[in-house]
Amino acid sequence: MTKLLANKWAAKGINVNAIASGYIATNNIEALREDPERSKAILDRIPPGRWGRPEDIAETAVYLAAPASDYVSGAVLNVDGGWLAR
Repeated sequence: MTKLLANKWAAKGINVNAIASGYIATNNIEALREDPERSKAILDRIPPGRWGRPEDIAETAVYLAAPASDYVSGAVLNVDGGWLAR
């Protein structure tokens, strides 16, 4: 959908991008973080060995809203600590 809309709206000067987040330390994954075995299994797979912070997503959104990304369109930015790179 990101690429489809990016192509459709580009001529109107609208950039469409997406943020694909990994495990972010929020209430949604509290049970995972509190389960020692599951938490270890997940953290062992994330190269920096830490949960993402909400700020990691917010800062990516700020970049996409800033002039620095004016020529970025149709991109899906993985903010997952390298999870998908493994």
